[in-house]
Amino acid sequence: MHFRSLIPLVAALSIAASASAHEYNAGQLRIGHPYARATVPNQSSGGAYLTIENNGKDIDKLVAVASPIATSAGIHTMSMDGNVMRMREVSGIVIKPSGKIAMQPGDGYHIMLSGLKQPLKAGDKFPLTLTFEKAGKVDVSVVVQDKEPKAKEAGAHQQH
Repeated sequence: MHFRSLIPLVAALSIAASASAHEYNAGQLRIGHPYARATVPNQSSGGAYLTIENNGKDIDKLVAVASPIATSAGIHTMSMDGNVMRMREVSGIVIKPSGKIAMQPGDGYHIMLSGLKQPLKAGDKFPLTLTFEKAGKVDVSVVVQDKEPKAKEAGAHQQH
């Protein structure tokens, strides 16, 4: 195989890798792979998930979320209490130095999107603004998926 024939292959692999695992930085925070689950027609709410890793020496806190695709967005936590699933809105999520938060469906933190203005379809993207106490605002692009990403992409650990 000639070197020149490898160039298109390497370029295609680079594009594929960047599309499947997108990351953003806000100060000392790294936000990894924002994604949402596809919704069914007439579903009025949905969830978005991502990882937040604090590579700094100071505590930071996610204090607000917003997206134009929903009438409201909030930070929620979900847990099982026996056989009952409990979900509640929280005022924020503290991210400790060297700490990592991994939002995931079914348990722990997620971003609740209420009053969806349109269904979330697999393959679509939408903007989400995260506001942190110290790092400020960061705009991310959320990818809508049919299924959950592999643990390697979304982050395997969760902190409360």
